[in-house]
Amino acid sequence: MKKNTNLSGNTPERSYFLSIASLIFLVAMFLLVGRAVANNAVLRSIFSCQAQGLGGLIPTIDVSYQQGTNLSFITAGEVIKKVWLNDPSQVTMDFDGPVCMQFGPKPNTSTGDCKNSAANVIQLRRIKKLDIPGLPNTSNTLLTVITEGQGRNKLYTFRVIYGIDNPGYHTLAIFADPSGQEGACARK
Repeated sequence: MKKNTNLSGNTPERSYFLSIASLIFLVAMFLLVGRAVANNAVLRSIFSCQAQGLGGLIPTIDVSYQQGTNLSFITAGEVIKKVWLNDPSQVTMDFDGPVCMQFGPKPNTSTGDCKNSAANVIQLRRIKKLDIPGLPNTSNTLLTVITEGQGRNKLYTFRVIYGIDNPGYHTLAIFADPSGQEGACARK
């Protein structure tokens, strides 16, 4: 009578098959996780001089129905003082703090809530088009932002692109220009 000493049931052929199956499973998981991370990219970033258009290009921000897109000045160390949107019929705006609201023929930035503006982030989200008399039908709009930081005011303009699909990022972060290279983006 012959005793079976291989209690686990692993023959060399079966062990080889399990190794191959494990490898295929790991590669498939790696590809799926990699795709999920790529599809959920959180951050798109540019330097302040690029965001100001000093290189000759107007930066873009994609907005969609599916998710909001943040515009962050936190890393640049700047506070949002004033914002306006040329076509407010397809985009909502929200802020992470108080922002200067000015109305009337003689706005004054040194009084009221303009002294206390403390927002660093604008959250934009696309909405179903509102019918506002006098506004033409457009596929994009211009967002203008005035910030203050390090004792200076800066003017930013962004082309807001109306999209249907997820833009592929949640936040456009503005970074301070590299030390000693503030003019690096300027056209010559």
